Amino acid sequence: LPVADALERGDLDAARSAGGRMGSRDTAVLDGRQVAAAATESVLENGSDAVFGALFWFLLLGAPGALLYRLANTLDAMWGYRSARYGRFGWAAARIDDALNFVPARLTAATYALLGDAQRAWRCWRRQAPAWDSPNAGPVMAAGAGALGVQLGGAASYEGVWEERAVLGEGDAPDAGSIRRAMRLVRRGAVLWLAAIWLIEGYRHA
Repeated sequence: LPVADALERGDLDAARSAGGRMGSRDTAVLDGRQVAAAATESVLENGSDAVFGALFWFLLLGAPGALLYRLANTLDAMWGYRSARYGRFGWAAARIDDALNFVPARLTAATYALLGDAQRAWRCWRRQAPAWDSPNAGPVMAAGAGALGVQLGGAASYEGVWEERAVLGEGDAPDAGSIRRAMRLVRRGAVLWLAAIWLIEGYRHA
């Protein structure tokens, strides 16, 4: 929300600063569209990592499952980078997170597709996700971008180096509105999942 608010005010410096607290890319060199893209990507991916993945493992294994999943996910976020510092140290956290997130990520992608532009979301998932570096973030962000009708991905700067990334989604350039719509998509998905969990738990105890 601080990123979206700053962009709507035309305060690019504040948007860059707020965006820099959401991820690892160098937001100081980004223009408004790129800042909006970074924030929208973070909302979609964190929807999978922090919300739906945790709910999935809670449903399977209860609180210990959710805790284990969030621990693996947090360690991957801290250490799972292919850099000189973390290249050998973080590989285990990254691989464990990939394994634990394989099913939840695809359920998240399906949720985004169901609650947005389904046809475009499925098409982007199928065509674009394989080109993304992460086997789990690719489906999530491609389906999410397609569901929102926005174009994400593309070049991004990390530690002073610009990296070429695949383009995800179709449609308009990202802006403050795409951040807000991504947040609404995650919220609606959370309501859907909680309703499904309530029905499943009710059936189990019937």
